[in-house]
Amino acid sequence: MNAFAPPGAVDSERKVSGAPDRPCGRRPVNDFRRDTKTVIVTDGLPCPAARTMDAGAGRRGGRRAAAARSGMAAIEYDCRIMSRKPLVDPRRAREEIAQSAARLIAEDGLDYASAKRKAARQLFGDTRVAGEWLPDNDLIEEELREYLALFQSDTQPDELRRLREIALDWMRRLAEFNPYVTGAVLNGTANAHSDIHLQIFTDNPKDVAIYLLNQNVQYDVSETRHFAGRADVETLSFLWRPRRDVDAIGIHVALYASDDLRGAVKADARGRVARADAAALRALVEAGNAPSEPE
Repeated sequence: MNAFAPPGAVDSERKVSGAPDRPCGRRPVNDFRRDTKTVIVTDGLPCPAARTMDAGAGRRGGRRAAAARSGMAAIEYDCRIMSRKPLVDPRRAREEIAQSAARLIAEDGLDYASAKRKAARQLFGDTRVAGEWLPDNDLIEEELREYLALFQSDTQPDELRRLREIALDWMRRLAEFNPYVTGAVLNGTANAHSDIHLQIFTDNPKDVAIYLLNQNVQYDVSETRHFAGRADVETLSFLWRPRRDVDAIGIHVALYASDDLRGAVKADARGRVARADAAALRALVEAGNAPSEPE
């Protein structure tokens, strides 16, 4: 058969007795010759011509039929071996999920966990996705930065600066409760769909709620997973409108104990910090840009 023929082309020299003239439409992987006849195994499954050959040999009976059946048994075993290789590369699956999740975060304002789950459903439907296929938050953040640079470079820097200024204003208001900023506002990936996330480290969490009520701030109470993975912490969430002519911004204040701050502001192996105080955030606002990626 011509090596440069298109996939699925019919080769008269390899035509199987009793097989249809139309191509099977599958990519040849290996040829197995049995009794001068060729069976094409495609992606771990014999093509229709192979099944036809087996049926034809069975009708003729005798030694040729037995040889054909023996050959087909060997082919079926080889098919089972070939079909064990995964249909999807886990590394590629992680990349595609991360890219889709980044778009959902940038365009719809989803959090990382929700975006990851929705992206997996969009790509693989109801199929259960193995843990090794799911990207970690670092990979999603890398894809998010690329997405923002490609599609929102004209608006995202100004939106980030505005959110940082609002976060800094609220950190000044809550200064007596030891506030820290975290999330997208800190790492530089916040845009118009992002909320502000603050963490309070105090031994008097009820005083924070009283302060908000005295400021006529109506808040909802929920629970957020502790950043160290220990149980949940109470979180006060509210909408804040700096001016009447702008959209309201979601602000979430997670209430931690003072002791939780120990070691919480250390940089990771890449030089990044998960939270920053008012002084550090003020420096970012004055610099006018997002923190650069560690080399």
